[in-house]
This record gives sequence, C-alpha cells and structure tokens, in this order.
Amino acid sequence: MNGIRLAWTRPLSYCAAAAILAMGLTAQAQDRGESESYEGTNEHFRLSYADDPASEAETEAVATTTTEEKTVEHEPYDIWTTKRLTGDWGGFRSWLDDEGIDFSMIYTGVYQQNFRGGIETHNSNEFAADFRMNLYLDLDKMGLVPGGFFFIRGKSSYNDGARANVGSLSTPAWVVGGGDEEYYLDKWWYGQRFFDNKLEFRIGKLLTPVDLFDTNVYAQSPWDQFLNSAMDFNQTVPHRKAPGIFMKWRPCDEFYFQMAGVNADQRDSTRPLSFDTTFHNDPSFIGLWELGWTPTFQGPNGSMPGNYRFGWYYDPRPLTIYRDSLGGVRAPQTRGDDVGFYLSFDQLVFKENDDPKDKQGLGAFVRYGYAHRDINAVSNYWQVGAQYEGLIPNRDKDVLAFGVAQSIMSSQMRHELRNRADRETVYELYYAIHVTPWLVVSPDLQVITNPGGSKDDRDALVGSIRVKLSL
Repeated sequence: MNGIRLAWTRPLSYCAAAAILAMGLTAQAQDRGESESYEGTNEHFRLSYADDPASEAETEAVATTTTEEKTVEHEPYDIWTTKRLTGDWGGFRSWLDDEGIDFSMIYTGVYQQNFRGGIETHNSNEFAADFRMNLYLDLDKMGLVPGGFFFIRGKSSYNDGARANVGSLSTPAWVVGGGDEEYYLDKWWYGQRFFDNKLEFRIGKLLTPVDLFDTNVYAQSPWDQFLNSAMDFNQTVPHRKAPGIFMKWRPCDEFYFQMAGVNADQRDSTRPLSFDTTFHNDPSFIGLWELGWTPTFQGPNGSMPGNYRFGWYYDPRPLTIYRDSLGGVRAPQTRGDDVGFYLSFDQLVFKENDDPKDKQGLGAFVRYGYAHRDINAVSNYWQVGAQYEGLIPNRDKDVLAFGVAQSIMSSQMRHELRNRADRETVYELYYAIHVTPWLVVSPDLQVITNPGGSKDDRDALVGSIRVKLSL
C-alpha cells in the first residue's frame, strides 16, 4: 500500500507532534520591547491578521482508523494540484489535519509603488513581506479536553510598504508591511466551548479586528482581499492586539452576542505577554460588544448567506481634547470614558449555480463607524464595495473586488486646530489570480484622495503586486 504507517500510541503521538511544533514556534519568539508602530487614524497600534485556523490546512489524503493504529494514504506530489508548496510530507500533514493538529506556513510579499501624488514619487517603490507559522490544536478532536482548542502564531516581517511615500492616514499595505521584525510570538490564546458550541470563551493575546469584532466576509484580510487598512477594518474603532478575554454566545443559528475586554495600553504587538500593563501599573481595559444577525436567504440558485453586525465600544483612556491653546494660554485638557458604535454588513446577492459548495457569485458589503469629535481624529467612517468570485469562465476561484472607504476628520479638530482638515478617501481595486492551490497573485490599484486628511494633500496613485505562498 502506498503511504506510510503510523502506529504510535494515540495520546503519546498527540503530545509529541504538538510539542515539536509548539517548541519550534516558541523557541523563535522574543519579547522585543517597544518597536515602530503603525499610525492609525485615532491612535497608534500594531496589528496583524490571523487566518482562520482551519483555512490553511485542508485534508490532502484519505485516512482510515482502527482502535489500535492509524494508516495514512497520500497521493503522489503534484506541484500543480498540491494545496501546499512543500507537499504532504509523506502523509504526515494529512495525519496531523485528521487528528486535529493544524499547522500552516504562509509567506506573503507585496511590491508597491507610489506612481503619482502623495509626499513623493521619487524612489517610492517598496517591497514588504511577512512569514507566519500557525499552530491550531483542536483539543476536543484530539481527545484531550472536551470543547477545548488552542492557537499560537510565530511571525516575522520586512519593511513597511509605501505609506511613508504617500503620507496617508491609512496603510496601503496593512500588516504585510509590518516593519523589520525577526521572529516573535505574534499572538496566542486558549479557547473553550460549552453547550454544543453555543457558548465560547477565549483568553490570551487576542486580535480584536479580523478575528473577533468588526469582521466582514469580503473586506477583512490583507493577505487575500484588500491591502489598504481602511478597507479591512473600521477606522473609528479602538482595535487592539493585546492580552484579554472574549466571550461569545449563540442562542440560535441566526443570532449571536459577543463581548471582550482587552488591555488598553499595549501598543507593541511584538510583545507576547505585556503583563506589566495588564495586571500592574493601574491597568485599563477597552470593552467591545457586538450583536450579530446571520440570516440565510433563498435565491434562484440556493442559499445566500449574510452577516449583519452591530457593535459598540468603551475606551477608558484619557485623550487630549481638540481645542485652540491660544498661543499657550490655555492648558491642554483630557477626557476619558469614550464610547462609539459601528456597523458591518455583508451579503451574497447573486449565486451562479445551485451547488452548495460553489462560492461563485456576487457579494456586497458596507461599514459605518462613529466616534466623538472632541477627542478622535476621525469622527465618522464609511465603506461600500462588492466582490465577484468566478467572474471569468474557467477561473472559478479568482476574485475581482472594488471598494471605497472614507475617513472623515473631526469637525472640532478642524475648527480648533487644523482648518484645512477634511477627509481621506480610498478607492481600491484588486484581482486575485489563483495560479495553483498554493499560489495566489493579486494585482492591486489604489487611489487615495487627500492622503493625511488635509485639503492641501496631493491625491496619490499606488500600484501593488501581492504574492501569497502556502508552504
């Protein structure tokens, strides 16, 4: 029989495989202290996207199980059809997937150039890249902890893209352009589900956008979808990647409620723990709440899922109030206990065929966010767009998408401090070409008007090529 035979004692094999992979990640992790941060719209922060833990590790082989041993069969390596460039490792990766141990390696590189406008176009071509290793353990499937699961990620990055050349509020290559960082422990958390998965808890170093709050099916991943940060998350929400706790309750299939408390003071995502600001020195926590409606409408060609999210937040940190100092006569004032709200909707509006596994069709999305104008640079934000998967015949996996996002500057800041402050608008178009299951190449074009949010800023034209490799 082709393949390899694995006859380890079941609990021992789990522990050995998990320990080897976890040690490989942890040994490279570093507590690197403060580092250069992304400048967001309402604050400075470092974030990075987390893939769906199961999305990078589909089963590549047919497996059969007996009570005493496990036999893994695998197909011969074919570079055009394999899901990962490095293959199935002789059937070992398929065995890991089948046992609930999901290990993935992803490299993403982005070449960008500011062709026109912004701060400068001379030598404005930049290359940014990152490499991630994800380990997800389904402890329930492994027979260790009923309802338990664990995720950890190691990450490195290179350069920060063309943002310095553009001078924009948003980041033209969000997360992929994360600066020069050697391997560090990017994030980790332990999770537990109860009552047939109706109740879920997570604790650890959490990422609030993309993973948990303000998500969107068509506009949230800088590796697979839009590159610009204004297209991937709401610019008014005080997102964090920091230690915290999360809870989600889904009483029925169409509704859920979730909430989280995360460290408000952590700004450096390369620090794996940051317990010095979480449990010491008068810690403060940002609270986020979200109510979701997830209906499925029936169209001519079957089910069309949608997601309608309504969220709000509480930020206890004291922030400087925007007001004219009258040449230094007025002392600066601060205010905390800020609150705001956001919306994020996505809906499949047209489905090409009635195959329930086929995703070809047109999806639309919209976001909106509000923040108080006295202490937030961006007081209003909105976004609209659409995505079509499989538009070109015989290119069923390819994706064409276009979106518009606008960050509207605080009117109080404009009246008191910057009379030329206005709004920054991002127009982005990309086409994701699925060359092979492990290689995706995405040409991307961005037009950023008033980069930096000032009427005096020159509109920028940014072109990009993104290459994603699943190793």
